[in-house]
Amino acid sequence: MDSLTADDFFALDLPRHAQLIDGTLIVPEPQGNFHSVSPYVLAQGLRRTAPGRLRVRRQMCVVIGARDVPEPDLVVVNASADGGPCLMSYAARDVLLAVEVVSPDSEERAQDTKPRKYAAAGIRHYWLVTMDENNRPAVHTYELDPHTGSYAPTGIHHDRLKLAVPFTIDIDLTEIDRL
Repeated sequence: MDSLTADDFFALDLPRHAQLIDGTLIVPEPQGNFHSVSPYVLAQGLRRTAPGRLRVRRQMCVVIGARDVPEPDLVVVNASADGGPCLMSYAARDVLLAVEVVSPDSEERAQDTKPRKYAAAGIRHYWLVTMDENNRPAVHTYELDPHTGSYAPTGIHHDRLKLAVPFTIDIDLTEIDRL
């Protein structure tokens, strides 16, 4: 198959969670329990703490270029961009935070390819979620450095995710043990 564009991607009848990276169609493998539950814990915490001008969405595509339509596990977007129940994607300019949970088939994309593309698209905050030694989420937080155009690490969070940016956040990561 030739390189696809974002328009081609949206015109196709694709399986759930398909993504377009560098014009190549990516169909992720089925996800395990950690990948299913971790975004839930984060989404619930973000929804509790997000200001009214923002919305938290799971598994929504983000158009970041003519040949790139990734699907982060979570995004925080401007409420003004929320086009209702039929919306299929967000524009990168409307995304404040993109969150990727690492799985065996996505490790390189989540740690290298996607953060580079999100940074180039101007998404200010990026979180990479890995499994720690206690089988809980470890959240690696990054902020876009406007001088370099790349992400700078701002922390690694275990058990509790407490931040002041992009807004005041306090999430008990041990909640995963109760789900």
